[in-house]
Amino acid sequence: MKTNKSLVIMFGMAVTLASASIGLAQTLGTLKRTTTKTDKFDFGAGGTVSIVGAPNGSIRVIGGARNEIEITAEIELQAATEADLARLNDVTGFVTDESQSKTSIISVGTHNKLGAKALWKKFPKELLGLPFRIDYVIKVPHYCDLEIDGGKGSLNVSGVDGSMRINFLETDARIEVISGSTNATIAKGNVDIAIGVNGWRGRAANIQLAAGSLRVRLPSKLSAEIDAMILRTGTIENAFPDLKPRDRNRVFTDKSIIAKTGVGGVPLKFTVGDGTLKLEWLVLPL
Repeated sequence: MKTNKSLVIMFGMAVTLASASIGLAQTLGTLKRTTTKTDKFDFGAGGTVSIVGAPNGSIRVIGGARNEIEITAEIELQAATEADLARLNDVTGFVTDESQSKTSIISVGTHNKLGAKALWKKFPKELLGLPFRIDYVIKVPHYCDLEIDGGKGSLNVSGVDGSMRINFLETDARIEVISGSTNATIAKGNVDIAIGVNGWRGRAANIQLAAGSLRVRLPSKLSAEIDAMILRTGTIENAFPDLKPRDRNRVFTDKSIIAKTGVGGVPLKFTVGDGTLKLEWLVLPL
């Protein structure tokens, strides 16, 4: 019941986001401006990187060998005049909250009025509803944990060896899991998650998608207990040949697979409210 409730909440948030987008489209300005803001600073391996995206915009996270964080944010603004664009540019971007063990990258703009308080004094109310987007490319240490919160936009995570917690309203996502526990809740979209891209190391995963398509790619030498479920409408497509029922009296259906592979052990849970859930072999590069 707890899982169902969280999916319903996320689905409601997606509907609200869609309604808001329609309203914003009616107030679009006639001018657009795209700017790029960057930052780079040292950050040791083993810490946590937290990313809070904009209501609209993509997030790409790349793990690398350097003990540093490098942020590139492409910001698109819309307004009726150049003066309004300049005013919006002053208050839109990101701020960081840095410590030895955790760094937070937080999007700022008219949706949350964060940043320098002086910039918000006598800010024109007619500019608060104008749409904008921030597209991120963020390079982080290979060994770190991730926390990602996003609105509407694509998500790509690769090269990161650590635990992940992901919440997104609407996304086309491609997530590579090397090790560490993974928890993701997504309201709507298409999700491709590859678990064990550098070999299986046995960590728990709980992936929930309210509406859309979830593709799960699993390594061939896998020992885990797998729960795959469709809560309302849709089907499970199982192309992973090594699954066996955990309970011999509970057969697989196109709505539910309660299985184990190998010797079992690690729990992997995949849930879709409405849509498709595909289980496949992970094909590793030679």
